[in-house]
Amino acid sequence: MFCAFMIAAIDLVFPMITRQFINDIIPNGKIRIFYLLAVLLLILAVMRAILNYIVDYWGHIVGTRMERDMRKDLFGHLQTLSFDFFDNVKTGHIMSRIVNDLREISELAHHGPEDIFLSLVMLIGSFIILMTIDWKLTLIIYSFLPLLIYYATLKRQKMTKAFRLVRKKIAAVNSQVENSISGIRVAKSYTNEEFEIEKFDEGNRKFNDSREYAYKAMAEFFTGVFFLSNLLNITALTVGGFFVYKGNINIGDLIAYILYINFFLQPIRKLTNFTQQFQNGMTGFERFVEIMKIKPSIEDTSEAITIEGKISGEIEFKNVTFSYNTDRNILHNINLKIHPGEMIALVGPSGGGKTTFCNLIPRFYEVNSGEILIDDINIKMITLKSLRDNIGLVQQNIFLFTGTIRENILYGKPEATDEELIQAAKDANIHNFIVSLSEGYDTYIGENGIKLSGGQRQRISLARAFLKNPSILILDEATSALDSETELLVQKALKKLSVGRTVLVIAHRLSTIKNADKILVLNEQGIVEKGTHEKLIAQNGIYAKLYKAQFRGFIPDSME
Repeated sequence: MFCAFMIAAIDLVFPMITRQFINDIIPNGKIRIFYLLAVLLLILAVMRAILNYIVDYWGHIVGTRMERDMRKDLFGHLQTLSFDFFDNVKTGHIMSRIVNDLREISELAHHGPEDIFLSLVMLIGSFIILMTIDWKLTLIIYSFLPLLIYYATLKRQKMTKAFRLVRKKIAAVNSQVENSISGIRVAKSYTNEEFEIEKFDEGNRKFNDSREYAYKAMAEFFTGVFFLSNLLNITALTVGGFFVYKGNINIGDLIAYILYINFFLQPIRKLTNFTQQFQNGMTGFERFVEIMKIKPSIEDTSEAITIEGKISGEIEFKNVTFSYNTDRNILHNINLKIHPGEMIALVGPSGGGKTTFCNLIPRFYEVNSGEILIDDINIKMITLKSLRDNIGLVQQNIFLFTGTIRENILYGKPEATDEELIQAAKDANIHNFIVSLSEGYDTYIGENGIKLSGGQRQRISLARAFLKNPSILILDEATSALDSETELLVQKALKKLSVGRTVLVIAHRLSTIKNADKILVLNEQGIVEKGTHEKLIAQNGIYAKLYKAQFRGFIPDSME
């Protein structure tokens, strides 16, 4: 800001020296002073270049560091938000806020204060100097200033609305692109490329329309401002020329006026640019604050305790009811006690609440009523970190991070040694495959492990779970999408992984859960059947019908 002030001061000095040249030095042949002032102007030009470098470089450094810190805060805050936030907000919208919005904020943070400060210095400095030359001409010129301010204010609201709409539309386009690229293989397999293009074109068209509307508002704004600025120049030339004709001022004074008018227009342009920048930056800042104000629906209470070491793995549901919305309950009045080391299998129709049942244990969602206890402690009284540290989750739809095999397995325990890493891979029956690769554990696997087969991805996720070594293990359809040979490898690894832990298994392939200590049949009424495989077969109820149907190639109506 000091350097910016010095730049403004140098700019204000230049017209005064020019005026002195024309009025005194050149007409009176003061050649020695002429050379001295020429050298002075050169020195000032060099100084201004250095100051300008400092302002441009360090100003942008300040802006980009602010952007970095805000992005860090925003990403950190997103990590605290609960699943229900991500259930309702598109990934593309979040990406837009993290990248595009923060860039606009940093530009405003850098240029905004600098432009306002420089503009005020130039306007006030010019006014004071011009008043010393001729107060009447100065007041005439400055009378345009209220009109400029009024016009800029008048158009500001339209620009705000327009650029806010642009933000929303670009977020929608980002979301559409992210979704389409993620599903590109599905689109190609169904030859729906044209359909995806049509969907994208619709969003792209709406974004284009919003940009056109925004640029129309911006064009109106700048057209009016620059028209009034040109009127200012014309006024200075015509009125100033008339004053020269009348003898009120001389030629040097008029040239100084015209030079000052150009310097006077610079802050006006800066202020008008700032107005547009302000709209962009503040719109982005509003969206930043909007997310930062969102509180996680699930967080630690002030009384929450941290569990030290491993838990035994006892789980108890007491009158648990849950719904994602008020329309209907997914789980209703569930009562169940699971002893440490037991394997519990959950079966039932799709939408019957099996995955929801398991997601409530790590508090991914909050129960509507009732309570869930682990080792006789309400999970709401346990810190989320220590609770989830003791729970492992292996799903059918495995997510692997873009990176190497090593990085993905270490996600289960980042501080693990190489020996622990290799042992986890061996336990998951994936070590031999990994060492057969040219890069071994440092092999790059692509986005979401696209370079691996389904079975290989599944076993890497199992290695991750082995490394975490949780007391409670949740297996959600962990083998349903695998071929028979790969399933045997995964089942063998799962059997080893389940030893000494409390295990909850969700499975449609009932042959894999016959040895479970207890099988629960869940549907919209809750737990409708409970017992061992043999007991449930003997009851000849829903489970028995489903088990028999799987070997006859059809599913009974009650299970659809």
